[in-house]
Amino acid sequence: MEGAPDPFKRPISPTAMATQTAALEQTAEANEKTLGAKHPDTLVARAALARAYLFSGRFTQAVSLLETIVLACESVLGPDHADTLQSRNDLAVSYRSAGRGPDAAALHEHNLSIQERLLGADHPGAMVTRSNLASALWAAGRTGEALAAYQQALADQERVLGTEHADSVHTRGNLASAYRADGRIPEAIAMHEQNLGIRQRALGPDDPGTLSSQHGLARAFAAAGRLVDAVPLQGQVAADRERVLGADHPDTLASRAGLAAVYGAAGWFPDAIALFDAAVADAERVLGVDHPDTLAFRNDLAAAYQQAGRTSEAIELLEPTLASRERLLGPQHPDTLASRNDLAAVYARTGRLAEAITLHERNVADLERLLGADHPTTLTSRSNLAAAYGRADRLPEAIALHEQALADRERLLGPDHPATLTSCNNLAAAYARANRLRESITYYKRAFAGRKRILGADHPATRASREALVRVRDRRHASLLTFRRTPS
Repeated sequence: MEGAPDPFKRPISPTAMATQTAALEQTAEANEKTLGAKHPDTLVARAALARAYLFSGRFTQAVSLLETIVLACESVLGPDHADTLQSRNDLAVSYRSAGRGPDAAALHEHNLSIQERLLGADHPGAMVTRSNLASALWAAGRTGEALAAYQQALADQERVLGTEHADSVHTRGNLASAYRADGRIPEAIAMHEQNLGIRQRALGPDDPGTLSSQHGLARAFAAAGRLVDAVPLQGQVAADRERVLGADHPDTLASRAGLAAVYGAAGWFPDAIALFDAAVADAERVLGVDHPDTLAFRNDLAAAYQQAGRTSEAIELLEPTLASRERLLGPQHPDTLASRNDLAAVYARTGRLAEAITLHERNVADLERLLGADHPTTLTSRSNLAAAYGRADRLPEAIALHEQALADRERLLGPDHPATLTSCNNLAAAYARANRLRESITYYKRAFAGRKRILGADHPATRASREALVRVRDRRHASLLTFRRTPS
């Protein structure tokens, strides 16, 4: 999700942010010495400094400073004063940025009730709070409520402020990212493209808002399987964010991890693993080992290990990542369920089938209940359960689930999406295990042709489909020869 607005003068650069932050620190310190810690001017100066910390990714400092500011504003100005409301909003955004989604949601809900009572539902400040509440709900794993809140906030902002107002654009960007995660990829792409055009005209190519739109669009392209578009755009935005924001800024880390993810999707596993390794190390140093972004990067590194066949290393990463997400986010948070799915998939690949099936069955039930039967994570989990059934020789169950997964992905993603082609390949493998070789050949042919066209002839997935097709054809030819030589 996109971060909070920043207090910095344009143009932004790492040097400019450092210089302006130092100046804000000096102003806050000077005001406190001359006017006192609770003087309104001191509180305003410290609030500006806190927003600088927040934008720069110094979340612990932002939270600590804002907790003090909120208490002082409530004491000096009153709980309903505009500056108190703004400081409370900034604190809630800082909580979310630091990984404290439930705390952020509770604070935004409190603020929103005051704003709607005093200012009305259509006041710009109330609409911003509704948008921020949606982001907090998303961070807390309450995805259905978050989507509804984003949709309402965007509709209100477009109606009252217009489609190109900065608040409308900010909310639209976050809704687009939520749509991508929810599998509504064409809508996500359209919204990010709309935002990118607006921001390029209004802000220029190097503004952090423009770069956020480029990052969101690149991720949506990757989710759509449009790697030829995603790889160059993600590479460009990673380089631009490092130049504009600095190598250690959280947005830069996110774009670097996004580039690693598209490298993995393209089959460039050594490059993906190297980038994810660096992203994990940087996030642990900058954000902390338990920050949600750090855990996400670690989980994605494990997935890259699995894709590259380095299953032992994948398990070593996934087991503590799952434990951390269960402890920090709860057992039914979408991120926790994603880690559980990935761990179960690696267990299945390494022959730990009973553990894999138990985890997958639990996960599928939770995902269908929490996210819905058609959510991308649910489809992936169901497909992985089918693969585990196949490895355990529970072939009727495996084939039925693979057939369902393929039909669902064709309906939701289209016949040429990489995930659809994966389901096609998986169904072919299940048919081969069941000795239904003619059907297996039919689906391997489709998977191979589609992967060659979409991913390229040299992609590891394309090569795997081609090699599997050759093996199954050889088996069928051998069985036909045996049949013809058998005396009647």
